[in-house]
Amino acid sequence: MLSVSILAQRIRALVYQHGKVEIIANDQGNRTTPSYVAFTDTERLIGDAAKNQVAMNPSNTVFDAKRLIGRKFDDPAVQSDMKHWPFKVIQGEGARPKIQVKVKGEIKRSSLRFDLDFTWLEFNFSGFKEVSAMVLTKMKETAEAFLGKTVKDAVITVPAYFNDSQRQATKDAGTISGLSVLRIINDPTAAAIAYGLDKKGQGEHNVLIFDLGGGTFDVSILTIEDGIFEVKSTAGDTHLGGEDFDNRMVNHFVADFKRKHKKDLATNPRALRRLRTACERAKRTLSSSTQASIEIDALFDGIDFYTNISRARFEELCADLFRSTMDPVEKSIRDANNKMDKSQIHDIVNIKQTMEDDKLKDKIIEDDKKILDKCQETLSWLDANRTAEKEEFEHHQKELEAR
Repeated sequence: MLSVSILAQRIRALVYQHGKVEIIANDQGNRTTPSYVAFTDTERLIGDAAKNQVAMNPSNTVFDAKRLIGRKFDDPAVQSDMKHWPFKVIQGEGARPKIQVKVKGEIKRSSLRFDLDFTWLEFNFSGFKEVSAMVLTKMKETAEAFLGKTVKDAVITVPAYFNDSQRQATKDAGTISGLSVLRIINDPTAAAIAYGLDKKGQGEHNVLIFDLGGGTFDVSILTIEDGIFEVKSTAGDTHLGGEDFDNRMVNHFVADFKRKHKKDLATNPRALRRLRTACERAKRTLSSSTQASIEIDALFDGIDFYTNISRARFEELCADLFRSTMDPVEKSIRDANNKMDKSQIHDIVNIKQTMEDDKLKDKIIEDDKKILDKCQETLSWLDANRTAEKEEFEHHQKELEAR
């Protein structure tokens, strides 16, 4: 049986064998695969191959599809994201957003294969389901190559806040890829199992899961008792994650380029993608240095772009993103408190997928500690003031934020 974790930016496949769980490396040797799908004039590319060619083929390379699920086309979050995406998003039936790419070939939706000819077709699809199905097919093939046998069954993890239609879309994606999805599991439940929290003795055990991922931010409080998991509350922001940290650096340099050269990089998808790739590289450099340089030849209209950014400046650009994690934490605690008798958090699991860089993770850890300290103080206050009015609670929170 295959276990699949669908993240906003990447997807991971795991298998349980020989008494342990193994993460399956893809054909590039990587333990996670980018959730990217690209269409060229000769083929469809998935994963690393798709992401590696995005600068040359930005308008036909699709990613971030998870951010579209369950949203309307005129949703401010969708409209904001569209400014950063090189591919085209159009309004579909029921005001739902649809992704539009051009494909040189006839598309057979049932098999997700192509019979190529010499005409370009416009291919409109809803996003999450189709892109996920293509990537899941790739992961299924990778798992089969690793195991040397056919994989039929899978368990897929999803954010706890996913509604029934989103969970069904995920299950449909698995079915399209040829997998029998035995169960959809909440991410916080999977995280608690991974950390062995289901083995911590008897009695009720309350856990807060803090997950600042590549594209989404999730906070969940769950109760574990005798191996049974119950999600008491969940909160988060489907538009807060590593991609947003990248966007801050990209926007900073777009403004810098416009100020210096009077030209708008945002009007050129290829230039914008090259800048984003350079920003991602600069972010990694900041893990071992206090400053990173960006050097891009002929970025736009033949203009070379050479500049620097310090770690302190990057943290300053992202300061409000760190602070914005407080509201979901507080909401999750408030919601759980209504369902728990003398709510008490026994464990905090801090999952970090936002950045791969150790020193930048340290920065997140510091901010997390402040958040979680406030979280514990809020819990204590709520326990001692269970009859308090809403205004009293809000006043207490303002005092906390002012510290």
